[in-house]
Amino acid sequence: MIFRFILFLPFLFSILQLSAQPVNLKNAVILVSPSIPAPMRMTAPQLLTEEIAKRTATSLKQVSNWPKGPAIVLALASDKSVAGKTVPNRPGTGLPEQKPEGFRIVTEQTATGTTVWVLGADARGVLFGSGWLLRNLKMDAKRLELEKTVDLATAPAYSIRGHQLGYRTTANSYDAWTVAQFEQYYRDLAIFGTNAIEGIPFHEGDTKSPLFRITPKEMQVRMSELCQKYDMDYWVWTPATFDLTDESQRKAELEKHEAFYRACPRLDHIFFPGGDPGDNHPREVMAFLKDLHDRLIRSHPNAKIWISLQGFDTEQIDYFYNYLAQLKPAWLQGVVSGPSSPPMAETRYRLPKNYQHREYPDLTHNVRCEFPVERWDQAYALTLGREAINPRPFFFAGIHGKYAPFTNGFVSYSDGCHDDVNKVIWSMRGWDPTKSVNEILNEYSRFFFGWPLTYGATNGILALENNWQGPLAQNGGVEATFAFWQNLETAHPELKANWRWQMLLLRAYYDVYTRRRLLYEQGLEKTATELLAQAMETNLAETMEQALAVVNKADKEPVSPDLRKKIETLCADLFASIGLQTSVPKYKAKNYERGCLLDFVDYPLNNRWWLTDEFSKIRAMKTPREQLDRIKSIAFWETPGAGSYYDDVSSGGNSPRVRTISEDATDIAWWNNGSSRARLSSQTFQHAPALEYDNLDPGARYLIRVAGSGDALLRIDGQRLHPTVYNKELETFKEWIVPLSLTQDGRISVSFDEPEESHLNWRQRSKISDVWLLKQ
Repeated sequence: MIFRFILFLPFLFSILQLSAQPVNLKNAVILVSPSIPAPMRMTAPQLLTEEIAKRTATSLKQVSNWPKGPAIVLALASDKSVAGKTVPNRPGTGLPEQKPEGFRIVTEQTATGTTVWVLGADARGVLFGSGWLLRNLKMDAKRLELEKTVDLATAPAYSIRGHQLGYRTTANSYDAWTVAQFEQYYRDLAIFGTNAIEGIPFHEGDTKSPLFRITPKEMQVRMSELCQKYDMDYWVWTPATFDLTDESQRKAELEKHEAFYRACPRLDHIFFPGGDPGDNHPREVMAFLKDLHDRLIRSHPNAKIWISLQGFDTEQIDYFYNYLAQLKPAWLQGVVSGPSSPPMAETRYRLPKNYQHREYPDLTHNVRCEFPVERWDQAYALTLGREAINPRPFFFAGIHGKYAPFTNGFVSYSDGCHDDVNKVIWSMRGWDPTKSVNEILNEYSRFFFGWPLTYGATNGILALENNWQGPLAQNGGVEATFAFWQNLETAHPELKANWRWQMLLLRAYYDVYTRRRLLYEQGLEKTATELLAQAMETNLAETMEQALAVVNKADKEPVSPDLRKKIETLCADLFASIGLQTSVPKYKAKNYERGCLLDFVDYPLNNRWWLTDEFSKIRAMKTPREQLDRIKSIAFWETPGAGSYYDDVSSGGNSPRVRTISEDATDIAWWNNGSSRARLSSQTFQHAPALEYDNLDPGARYLIRVAGSGDALLRIDGQRLHPTVYNKELETFKEWIVPLSLTQDGRISVSFDEPEESHLNWRQRSKISDVWLLKQ
């Protein structure tokens, strides 16, 4: 027996050695099974041929007979043979390559070369199998190879994996795209497992972007054609922003929809947001959607209707579920959950099992949104803003894992290509929720930047996500990230025109520039407040002038002007390469909240604007005593003295006692189109913060002071206190005396009840921005 095993060892070793060797496809041809349905029979080989040619300068030939050398064979898993060659099918049922959209990749070694079989369960399986191959090939001018032999089979965990690409002025890039750019992006997303695209045909009416290449009406039809070509579901997002009880408007809307349906070669799903935008009762909405469905199926018999409960109150939500229970509408496919929807677990629980549930996750925004950057540093929030380039791979993988089990999948909310990494994370996790973030990013980097950057670019993307963690001034990793990306940039000049590369570089430059500005400008302000602290009644005017001269060095002697210039260059490059609009005046963005980071690159990170305005007020005061008191208040704003404490609420670096966060990041102000001259601390706030204090002097008297606007209903250790000073205007004070009985243990807990303000927009609600505990 031992002798036989010894004889077998060389054979076993040769098999292992062969399986570990690269699979060379440099001279391969493509063979396509005629059983693959059109148009995928043409689309998939075109996809492979063109994407490989871009990276290797080699165009693989398509043949109809079995070749004598290496080959890539596209076939259905149900095929018995292709061009006389037996398909290497596996026995059994329920295999991944037999499930919808599933595929198997298997390599066969022959005397003339290697055959790579891409076996799809259906047309989409062939598409996604081709995508797997492209993501895993090593491609350059000298090689086209798989790392080793393969036998892999997989099918998606979730049936809906899509992204909204709205050709409208609101978008920060899509409105500048050509049909060819849309097709390339469809293709890129499909390679990473996306099976649905959502358009926005009606929302902005006749509003015209100065960047449109063709009319929105024409583009929506072209998008439908692309979905047909790539066998992707075509969804459309179609709110009703008018009163549905208005019969003339209702009739016109139905006719507009029907004309659009007739124009689209492919249309699979209509998504009607219940209340974002829109303000109709579900009684009118459901009747309207039933009529809409009647018209929809005339042109697209298998198309479906979806509704979201966004913005619905309790009565309206209950009405909707009662409607389902009583009428059981077969025309309704399911419910979409997005921002301002009821909780997803509750929705799945209340929704009858015969209706599907789709998520509508916001992957595009950073503040004032569904999934904000937690404790995002104010310097970033004021400059990068709501719609900046935002690779957040680990965060969004976690969000997918949290909510996806309650759904059949997702079509994300996106307003531009700046969230490209997040889209890929969700598409890949929608296929396989267990796939690691690193593995997804390795495939992303290999495909878009080249195989030598498989790990380097991955590490760079992860470093950019870490740049946004914690207080910026304390995050020295931002400098290391910048150095890392600078080295990559120098080593890979061939990627200079690659828009994904440009976006990541821009973030690396912008982040480090913002951190350097923050440290420099905050240092200037510290020097200025030290001058103010020494002010006397006899030198007030001189002291204020000296303080302003110091803080204004930020403009007159700026830090790192070379980085500032590079940021401008990268913004120009991105507008040229992918239409990314980082400025309203320069690049015609719709408004300043839409990714206009170039317009805020110089926004003050100290209080020089506020000080200028305050000093003007001080000069108008009647007496030197009043003037000096106000100057001292400014000088000691953040340094109230020994035994006293200050917290800038929602500023992670200056709020050590705050224990709460705002889950939707409405704690970052957006005033005056992002160009507010208010004190920086006033622009971060919470509605009901909680703070913890310890090491207090049991024998001392304390006073609590609060700045903000509106009401502040304070409790200490659960006991409601009555104020002695109560001003409601922005940057004015409210004060409470802390009872001695509450500080005897050296600790207090401070909390605030939220006033009843449900009738107000969140922007008008009460805010708490600064909290002091002052030892008397």
